Amino acid sequence: MSRFRKLLLIVAAVVLTVAAAAPFPASVPLPPEFSPEGIAIGKGNTFYVGSLADGDIYRGNLRTGKGAVFVDAPPGRIATGLKVEPKRPRLWVAGGPTGHAYVYSTRSGSPIADLVLRSGSPSFINDVVVTKGGAYFTDSLNPVLYHVPISPSGRIGVPRTIALSGPAATISGDFNLNGITAPRNGKVLIVAHSGLGAVMTVDPRTGASQTIAITGGAITPGTPDGILLDGKTLWVVENFAERLVKIRLSSDLTSGRITAAITSELFRIPTTVAERGNRLAIVNARFDLGLPPPLGTGIPPGTDYDVVQLEKP
Repeated sequence: MSRFRKLLLIVAAVVLTVAAAAPFPASVPLPPEFSPEGIAIGKGNTFYVGSLADGDIYRGNLRTGKGAVFVDAPPGRIATGLKVEPKRPRLWVAGGPTGHAYVYSTRSGSPIADLVLRSGSPSFINDVVVTKGGAYFTDSLNPVLYHVPISPSGRIGVPRTIALSGPAATISGDFNLNGITAPRNGKVLIVAHSGLGAVMTVDPRTGASQTIAITGGAITPGTPDGILLDGKTLWVVENFAERLVKIRLSSDLTSGRITAAITSELFRIPTTVAERGNRLAIVNARFDLGLPPPLGTGIPPGTDYDVVQLEKP
């Protein structure tokens, strides 16, 4: 091998090493006036954020901070919670007050399915989790969950409604059920109840629910939003309290202890959280500035949004 070729290989190795060691930015910008709410992580450092304004999906990179609108949604759509399907290149999106859920290809952004979860009455399809048993959606206005079966071959089935009983069926607040998460096997679901300031387990077969008893502090009533299960750790985003609460769950999921409550000067009404390795990505929704129609009267022109990144404590 020539001395010049050896030098080129050494330079290339140094460049790759430096690139691999480049720090993740603490804040990743989103387009102005995008009005984000949900976030999901795909392959590598890819993340997706949905828009409350028009249902568009933004795709970006957590390391480089670069990205662009990936899905230009048809008129009338809204995007709230979203998740990437673990085994297939599909992005599942909750549709808020539309009563619908949407599925897009993570390869091309092309639409795969438009699913009617509820029609003929008010609803707010808020968040989604995808497990071995299918996709499950919360409704913040009704005492139900929605289940969309996914066959072993990947076929998307007909949505069904799961009537809830127990504390998760409480609909006394303006917003009730919100975030949802689950272990991969989907044998139990975990939901956040905004109005009650609580987290609960739900049996996906029967709809029976039970409050998870919390010690070591309390979840702030009115603020629980997106949640994330990480082994036996449950992360709870408290939007207007601007906190990220870390809860260590018992093995049977009947109780949990708050072990940390993270605040940051970068939090600006955070709503949802996703993970990549030892890092968390949290989207700032800035609800204090307003909401786009039909959810509100609008947001100030030029309002900026971002995704905050932190290492897991």
